[in-house]
Amino acid sequence: MGLAWSSRTQDLREEHWSIQCRVPRKPILQRRWSLLNRHQLGWTWNPQAAEDTLNRPTLPNLPWRFAHDKMVKRQSSLAMTAVALDAESRLTQARLRIRGGRQLAGEVSVNGAKNSALVLMATSLLTAEPLRLRNVPDLTDIGTMACILSNLGVSCKLGGGQLRLDGSGLNHWAPAYELTNALRASFFIIGPLLARKGIARIPLPGGCKIGSRPVVEHVKGLRALGAHVTIRHGIVSAAIPDTARRLRGTHIHLDWPSVGATETLMMAAVLARGETCIDNAAQEPEVVDLAGLLIAMGACIRGAGSPSITVIGVERLKGADYTVIPDRIEAGTLLLAAAITRSSLRVGPVVPAHLGAVIAKLEEVGCRIERNGIGLVIDARGPLTACDIRTQPFPGFPTDLQAPFMALLSTVEGNAMVMETVFENRMQHVAELQRMGANIRLQGSCAHILGVPMLSGAPVSGSDLRAAAAMVLAGLAADGVTTVTGLHHLDRGYHQLEKRLGSVGASIERLPQEACRS
Repeated sequence: MGLAWSSRTQDLREEHWSIQCRVPRKPILQRRWSLLNRHQLGWTWNPQAAEDTLNRPTLPNLPWRFAHDKMVKRQSSLAMTAVALDAESRLTQARLRIRGGRQLAGEVSVNGAKNSALVLMATSLLTAEPLRLRNVPDLTDIGTMACILSNLGVSCKLGGGQLRLDGSGLNHWAPAYELTNALRASFFIIGPLLARKGIARIPLPGGCKIGSRPVVEHVKGLRALGAHVTIRHGIVSAAIPDTARRLRGTHIHLDWPSVGATETLMMAAVLARGETCIDNAAQEPEVVDLAGLLIAMGACIRGAGSPSITVIGVERLKGADYTVIPDRIEAGTLLLAAAITRSSLRVGPVVPAHLGAVIAKLEEVGCRIERNGIGLVIDARGPLTACDIRTQPFPGFPTDLQAPFMALLSTVEGNAMVMETVFENRMQHVAELQRMGANIRLQGSCAHILGVPMLSGAPVSGSDLRAAAAMVLAGLAADGVTTVTGLHHLDRGYHQLEKRLGSVGASIERLPQEACRS
């Protein structure tokens, strides 16, 4: 069944023919070109041939000679990747040295939400007009996402907490594997790419190894919207078999309230024909933040923050100027830093409603928390007692604060139980806390904790982003010196955490790779 697809075919022609090889590749190029069949009525789309081409592994890594400015731009973004990977290698060797036992005092700032900023960046793929994001944290994950967007032709300029994005140069639909493999949030771009270009080819996502995070809900939703989606050789390929190059509104029910799936489908639906209803949608603040930006860009969205979201598609979106919400997970980590050191600290800016379950548990263990302007003041100088934790989707207790909260529970009086229900492999920090003297008994995804009077400083490692944060908190409360490695994980979600903790009294310093070797 041939379907006219003129502009998309042009993209494919430029993609495959703007590369000149130094070695003969004629057979491969002929096979790839075979998906394009020219007829009297113009270029036509062959769905089966397109599927075969999209799912074929990329050409071998040979010394290319780039013959087009677009390919030079992709080469430049890959060079940026090499620099980022080299920096990550150095971070792997660096460590934090913490002398514990000091109380904290003063005020510590909260940056913009990383998990929100990453998906907001992906909206630049939905419009050809400039987009400016404020309160953007300076994190390695933000840099990686900027490289991915640049690889697709989006202009990215970051400085002074602001990020300027311009998607008018979007000219590719398949980001480099080397970029997407390092960042789970990279998979979000399949929704906006499909909505605007009508085609996308995205490697399955990477990120922290905390458990299985399948993309089944994403794929099911995109298929319901009318996309043809296949998964082969670790690549998700999607295309719209429609002459109008638009998805169609529909009803989608998510079996699990996945944040990533909800956000991906919202971005895909904003340019679709008709109305899309997403039931059992994620209710996280980051979903509400995404809806806020999309509405500012001209989208029609109702119900964000509730289990049912309605999106009415529009023809096009415009640019916008938008401020990212404060990072609720970073704010919770800083509140826990005060609690584990039995200190009084002001943390802000904070949206208290985003931390309802965390605040309730901190108050249950004995902390006093008061609102103070746009911040919170926590006083943990009294005796603290144990409580039980069960991770759940928002508005329940966030899984991202399970490890840091377990560090606190290791130091309070009484027995506690922590149940992880979101990710099956998010207890890797238990062994490191035990190395510091914590009394924890692990049974599957349930940890039984008996608080000890004092943890002991030791060399420990953070196996993922939040586990690394938990090691830092444990080091703040421990007797003696703690060294924490795995900073390439920590720096993905916390900007200069050691400097901010040091500004309120912690004895913490970063040792570069050279100092570690000496």
